[in-house]
Order: sequence, then structure tokens, then C-alpha cells
Amino acid sequence: MHWPLTRNLPHETKFRFVRYAPFAAILSVVLVLASCASFATRGLNLGIDFKGGTTIEAVLPGPAPVEALHKSLIRQGLHDSLVQVFGNPNDALLKFSPEGTGDAGAQVQAIKTELAKEFPGISFKSTDVVGPKVSGELFQSGFMALGIAIVLMLGYIWFRFGLQQGFGAVLAVFHDILLTMGVLSVAQVEFSMTSIAALLTVIGYSMNEKVITFDRLRENLRKYRKTPLADVINLSENERLSRTLITGTTALLALSGMLALAGPSLFPLAFTMVCGIIIGTYSSVYVALPVLLVWGVNRGEEEDAKLVGPAADIAAKRAREKARP
Repeated sequence: MHWPLTRNLPHETKFRFVRYAPFAAILSVVLVLASCASFATRGLNLGIDFKGGTTIEAVLPGPAPVEALHKSLIRQGLHDSLVQVFGNPNDALLKFSPEGTGDAGAQVQAIKTELAKEFPGISFKSTDVVGPKVSGELFQSGFMALGIAIVLMLGYIWFRFGLQQGFGAVLAVFHDILLTMGVLSVAQVEFSMTSIAALLTVIGYSMNEKVITFDRLRENLRKYRKTPLADVINLSENERLSRTLITGTTALLALSGMLALAGPSLFPLAFTMVCGIIIGTYSSVYVALPVLLVWGVNRGEEEDAKLVGPAADIAAKRAREKARP
């Protein structure tokens, strides 16, 4: 049974993905170089977690007026600030980086005094100051977590599929991280510990795509031992295309709602994941698999399996062409 909106969609596709691999390789190289150039010229828009700043927990007599609090901080010269509601509707979290090089404690006290004048009844539960040393350690720890995740993924793919697939998967994940961070740099979206969490999620999603890709390819390589590798890759990608589209579209629909409605506090998380899912889906086809085309795949020494389906048609066509005088 098919839903009315999908009954006319093709159930079998015959896209020749490998044909466009050279153009995709050029595109990927250009985008990676552009990301590196953006890192060198614009850099990342580091949040308070990574460049130091102050966090104040405030309690208001009524629901926290997020926009009014944010405008108040901007009027006080705190343009790099963030206000969000957490816990109860009356609780607000204010994050900002004090301007100038004066006494940070005095600046924070002056900010609290000004807020108390504008918002009668406001009280302050706690104040945390993140210094440059602590923020630098957080930055190093965040990227160390990304590196450890990639190394563990390499070990898993290597153990399950082989070194060629492991190298292709890790190369693709590096590609995904570089391009995602390049988009963050170009768009100057705030990069904080939340962004690190989003990148770790992107690594997991991207690696899951690679596992499914390699698993389907391995099954078809066992069935079609005489078929050229490029044709097997095309066949495998066409077989899993509907699954990829459904999974990716579902994730993007959920994240699009968060992107539009979650507000500034969750925007970096949603934006990073949307970019990562799109790039990760692309790299599964045009970064991970082309590595196998260049390196080659060991199909084993077992007896050739009988060809069936599209692979049999391809093999028969090639046999007829060779038999022609």
C-alpha cells in the first residue's frame, strides 16, 4: 500500500553516481580550501565558553522579559551578550563579556545595579566568571573530544570493514567537520561548547551513514564479483537512496523547527547540525566511496557468485560487446 503522495515516485532508480565523482572531488577540494581561508581571515565567532566572560543567574518577579534584558545589556555596551530562560519562566541566564580592561568585579556590579534600576524586583542568584585560562582549556578539551571520537570511529570501521573503508570514512568525517566549521566561520555563528556537542552529533550521524553505505556495498561485492567496482557502487547507492532521503529529510524537518523557533540560545546547535547532516550525506557518496575507487577493494578469493538483476544485465552487455568482431 502506498500513500497518495508517493505512489507515483519511482521504486527503482538508476543514477550513475560515480560519473560525477571527479567533479565532486574538485568541489570538495575548493570548499575545504575556502573553509581554511575563512579560518585564517575571519576565524570562528568564539562564545563566552572559549574566550572568557561572565554568567549571571537572575530571578525576576514575573516571566523573564528576554528581549528587554538583552536590549539593556546592549545599552550598557555589552554587544556580545546572550539572554535565555532556564528552569522556571522567571529565571534568566545572562551571558556577556565585560568591555575594557578594568576591574571585572566592579564592571559586573555596575551592570547589576543598572539592571536593578530598569527591572524592579530583580534578584541575582549567582555570578560565574570564566577567565581566559579556563576558556582556553575548554577550547582544547572540546577539540580533543572531536579528535578522540574520530580515532575511535576509525578503529571501529577498520575492524568491521577493513582499512580502505576506515580510511575513506575518516577522510569523509574530517571533510564534514572542516566544511561545517567553515560554514560557521563564514556565517559568524557563535561557536561554543554547544557547537562542540553539535559537531560530535554530526560525527555520529555521518559515521552511521558511512556504516550503512559500506554494509550495502559489501553485500553487493559478495554477490557481484565479476561486476566492475564502479557499477557495484552505483547499484548499492541506488538501493539505499530512498532510505537516505527519508532519514535525512526527517532529521532536517525536526531541526528546521528548532532552527526557526528555538531562539538565539539553541540556534547555533540547530544550525550546526543542519549543515553537518547535509554535508555528511553528500560525503558518504562523494568522499568515502571514491577512496575505494582509487585504492581498490579486495573481494576475496572465493568462487565467483552468480550474477542476478542489474549486475547480470551489465555483465551480459559487456560480454556481447567483447564478442563483437
